[in-house]
Amino acid sequence: MGTVRRHAFVECDADTVWKFVGAPERLAEWFPVTNCKVEGDKRFVTLAAGIVFEEDIITLDHDLRRFQYKIVNNSLIKFHLATVDVIEDGPTRCIVVYSTDMDPEVLALPIAGAASVGLKKVKEIFDRKTKH
Repeated sequence: MGTVRRHAFVECDADTVWKFVGAPERLAEWFPVTNCKVEGDKRFVTLAAGIVFEEDIITLDHDLRRFQYKIVNNSLIKFHLATVDVIEDGPTRCIVVYSTDMDPEVLALPIAGAASVGLKKVKEIFDRKTKH
């Protein structure tokens, strides 16, 4: 099982960041994918190469600020669980944590790279807002 975790400190309050990061339909605004569609407890994510991943939304807990999903119905992926947490670190700062467990483990590496890109984008969006 491959396990990866990435995080970013964001200079904005946790509730504001959560409203953005915790909205499953807004993934394409910060994560390197080209399209995202939510239908009930399902999410369909399209990569730049045109590959579509079907995901089950497992947890969307607004009190805990936790979002979990897993990729399903994919012949290459035996197991996948991703978790996004937004954790308060004072009144005007938070940490966003993105972690993934995956089998086959080698597929966790590109997700780790994408998570790093996505978290950098979240940081840029919210850090910029607090400077204006």
